[in-house]
Amino acid sequence: MKNNDHLANAYNYDLPAEYIAERPIPGRDESKLLVFDAQTEKVTHTNFKNLSSFLSAEHMLVLNESKVFPCRLFGEKPSGGKAELFLLSLIQDNDLYPCMIRSSGKKKIGDAFYFGKSEYRLTATIKERGAEGDFLVSFDTTHQQLLDLLEKYALIPIPPYIREGIADEADIKDYQTVYAKDVGSVAAPTAGLHFTSKVFSDLSKYGIDKAFVTLHVGAGTFKPVSTDNILDHKMHHEFFHIAEDNLKKLNQKKKIISVGTTSLRVLESSFTEEGFFFDHESLGSTDIFLYPGKEVKSIAGLITNFHLPKSTLLMLVSALIGREKTLELYEIAKKENYRFFSYGDAMLILR
Repeated sequence: MKNNDHLANAYNYDLPAEYIAERPIPGRDESKLLVFDAQTEKVTHTNFKNLSSFLSAEHMLVLNESKVFPCRLFGEKPSGGKAELFLLSLIQDNDLYPCMIRSSGKKKIGDAFYFGKSEYRLTATIKERGAEGDFLVSFDTTHQQLLDLLEKYALIPIPPYIREGIADEADIKDYQTVYAKDVGSVAAPTAGLHFTSKVFSDLSKYGIDKAFVTLHVGAGTFKPVSTDNILDHKMHHEFFHIAEDNLKKLNQKKKIISVGTTSLRVLESSFTEEGFFFDHESLGSTDIFLYPGKEVKSIAGLITNFHLPKSTLLMLVSALIGREKTLELYEIAKKENYRFFSYGDAMLILR
């Protein structure tokens, strides 16, 4: 770590609102792609549909196949006051689920909230306080019925900087990768949103293979760094899994291109000097925090979107190519009218 790399404010940059993508552009793979070759420092501007032109059969893509579930419920308190529940995970512990709850007044153990329509009224009751300001709640229904009710009544959790976080019908498809499989994320692994069947077909023609991991993205991914020194920031835990067939692929000694920061968190958390390892008897968990000074050993490249100022995701990218170079590339992207954040354009970093 050098210069001001440990200071949160050193990762700040100016971004006028017009650069924030409110919607994806028509055609996922028509998004822009900034390619940065870290060895030559060459910058190339192209479109995502041309991704295969920058890779070879030596490379293998690793993608996070976690699927976003609708998790924002709007309802009411017994008094009739408005209430919003944000379900943070579908992983339950003793039939309790971690949630964030927004309503007027203080919330306490035993408080109940009602969601849904007249034909079925879902009740959530606070049972415990969580470790990070959230609540553990019980629902008056089975797990499968809860999933069905979420599909019927809940909203897709687009980030708050997109249309104030209020999703609509288009987001059900737009805010989901075409290969999403394992339900469990409250945010999309957005680097994967650019992929189409045509892109995968082109990659296959060049012998570029792919493997999948699953990391269920939690709300902590967007937790801002509130400490002046980034070393004092406490990273959140996220659960992940690597299936046996994919683990075998990871250990084929290919040059791995991580698709997104979530895939990289899995890869770096599973990497050893002997190769990649995952204990299939248990569910993996990682709170890894990558920033300049932390050596990233598991990948040869990263596909990622353009991230929020002072975010842990921006710090992760800076761990690969340095903070100053990262911010320099962001300024180049602004000059070239790239679109930022979840529905924005992409960057390919080749190390």
